[in-house]
Amino acid sequence: MASSPCSNSSFDSGLEIKTRSVEQTLIPLISQITTLINHKDRLKKSEKTLRALQGVGQAVSIAVGRFVTVGEAIATENQELREEMNLACSEARRAGDTIARLTDVAGTERLELDGLNTVFTDRTGMVKAARMLLSSVTKVLVLADRIVIKQIIASRNKVLITLEQLERVFSFQEFVQIFSQFGNEMVEFAHLTGDRQNDLKDEKKKARMAVARAVLEKCTMMLLTASKTCLRHPDCESARINKDAVFHRMRFALELVIQIVTDSRPSTDTEILPISIYSGIRDFKAMVERLREELYCLTRENLTALLERIVEQTEDFTDSAYTRHEHRESILQLCHLVRQELGQLGAHWGHAQSLGANEATEEMEISILKTCHCVNELRQELHKAAVGPAVELLKYHADHTVLKTLKVSGGEGNLESVDEYSCRLTEQKEQLVETCRLLRHVSGTEPLEITCVHAEETFQVIGPQIISAAQTLALHPSSKIAKENLEVFCEAWESQLSDISILLREINDVFEGRRGDKRTYLSLPRPGKHLPNLKMVKAAKLDAEEQSTVAKLGLELRLMTSDLDSEREKWEDHEHEIIRQAQSMSSMAYSMYLFTRGEGLLKTTLDLFHQAEVFSEEGFQLCSSMQALSSQVRDEEKVMMASETERLVTLCQQLQVTAKSMVQGKSATFLKVESSIQNTKGILESVVFLLPVCHKLAKKSLSESSSLTSPQMWREKHLPSPDKEDPLNSKNSSGFGVKSLEHHMASLTFLESK
Repeated sequence: MASSPCSNSSFDSGLEIKTRSVEQTLIPLISQITTLINHKDRLKKSEKTLRALQGVGQAVSIAVGRFVTVGEAIATENQELREEMNLACSEARRAGDTIARLTDVAGTERLELDGLNTVFTDRTGMVKAARMLLSSVTKVLVLADRIVIKQIIASRNKVLITLEQLERVFSFQEFVQIFSQFGNEMVEFAHLTGDRQNDLKDEKKKARMAVARAVLEKCTMMLLTASKTCLRHPDCESARINKDAVFHRMRFALELVIQIVTDSRPSTDTEILPISIYSGIRDFKAMVERLREELYCLTRENLTALLERIVEQTEDFTDSAYTRHEHRESILQLCHLVRQELGQLGAHWGHAQSLGANEATEEMEISILKTCHCVNELRQELHKAAVGPAVELLKYHADHTVLKTLKVSGGEGNLESVDEYSCRLTEQKEQLVETCRLLRHVSGTEPLEITCVHAEETFQVIGPQIISAAQTLALHPSSKIAKENLEVFCEAWESQLSDISILLREINDVFEGRRGDKRTYLSLPRPGKHLPNLKMVKAAKLDAEEQSTVAKLGLELRLMTSDLDSEREKWEDHEHEIIRQAQSMSSMAYSMYLFTRGEGLLKTTLDLFHQAEVFSEEGFQLCSSMQALSSQVRDEEKVMMASETERLVTLCQQLQVTAKSMVQGKSATFLKVESSIQNTKGILESVVFLLPVCHKLAKKSLSESSSLTSPQMWREKHLPSPDKEDPLNSKNSSGFGVKSLEHHMASLTFLESK
């Protein structure tokens, strides 16, 4: 149903809210309407109060009118939603007019004597109008969100049509023309899906969207080289197989995106049993510990059945050829011990029930603790059995010997060697697939489970593609495009191995309780050497000496991210825009710190500079939010805050200039790295200084908005000035959506309580 803030209110519209943008727009409105309704009985009919109340009613009516105008513009541009949108807009307008009429309380006593209703005499009418307003505004926002979904579907359809044209093309000239169009369409699709991914509330959907977008990003380059190879060697069967696999993978990813945004995922994909041993153990422990409060509600059969499902899933470990003998024996022994402890718990449980006990007996309490301890040990053993061999496997294949030999053998036209090392790659693929399958069981969170499944599928697909690309090169050893094609697929394999290393660290972090809530910032598409607009930029890695030099700077950066996280935790409202932006900056800075250690998602100096540029842009957004906050209150600290905010803007500008500057040579590149990290640290210092001030101003703003103010002050605070450009009169009036409505929604602010 509706999101939690909405569902907790008596004004629940009954509409399911799936995105943060809609939810965050509605939360203040729900709170303010509730406060407005609840305070009617306590209002004193002083002249000042009556004037303020009348001004608020008029301002509400004006704000609703502007909001409705945007909604009607959306209806005009979207024929299929016109009737629903116009109806919702009409309801909102009526509700706004009713609120304005009921709050038109000048000469209240005379109005009441004449039998006319006011907010004081018709509380039921006020509640009804407020309910209608919230319901209709929610409908408009949800309908606008459907426009966003429609845009994603339309963009996907354009990509699919062009994809089919690319698949049927027979000449290089035609291919180049169509691929150029395809590239533009993919950029548009990437922007739309990226915005949607960030806006989704459901973490599983966000993870699935990230998977689909990662597949599309990698496959775009594969499609280019695979298609060119097929055009160059049209009679080569291995080249055709290679190309067909890429097109199939892209269609799969495009379909996955549509399933996510439309909630049309087939029901057969929904698992009834726990999708991992970790989640099964978590549920089992919770059920065992619940016996303390629900002595007579649970049954032994439920606990036993859940444990048996967990034991059955451990067979993935005990039956695996890659599980060490000592791990296998330990897992089997621990499963036996958990069964024994559950049997003992059942006996003590039955005894407590026979005594008519109101709570768990001492023997039963001890048995609960022992059962939970045993199942914790089982979880730890499974974690070691999955993570330990995975780490060793990645180390063993770190030199990419098989891939290098395949490239050399293909370039020499040595088909026998290609066949031999293709078998080795297949063995490596099977090991990695099994590793991902076991890691899924111990990943600890559903988004990480989805990432593990994606990694498993990726190795399954790319392994055969590398083999077919190597066979093509072996048949045409002088073909530059066949050589480039094999190189691209090998890079994709290496990239996935690198992603597994990151995944292992994240799984360990969750297992050990570290940084479980830290959201990693990724911007797609990431720059790489194959992007045409970056051909002149060289992506370099730091050598050991340079890595050592920046390590100290990195440590200082890490300390600043910790300070920032500490200040962030002090805020009661963790969904406040300033806090969300600060968290994003902390996450980006943390990825830059990992770069100084030679770890994380940023592999090259080009990656670091790109991240620094995005970090500076987020800093500008934070400055805007801080300036907006400071403008809402009158406080002696505003002057100091304005000065510090200007300093923050300057620091962000310096970082942006540094990140975008072109340098040549190893020494200059290293100096740019140092400067980028130093500037980032300076920005974090400024943010850490400003957050407590913002926290104080946020509380003060909330307190001030709770008080009844004069109509003039209310209008100055919440309505745009007449001399500002009206977005509705802008020449660029197309493309209305949730963001346009959010802008006008800012005017829908009602009275807050003290």
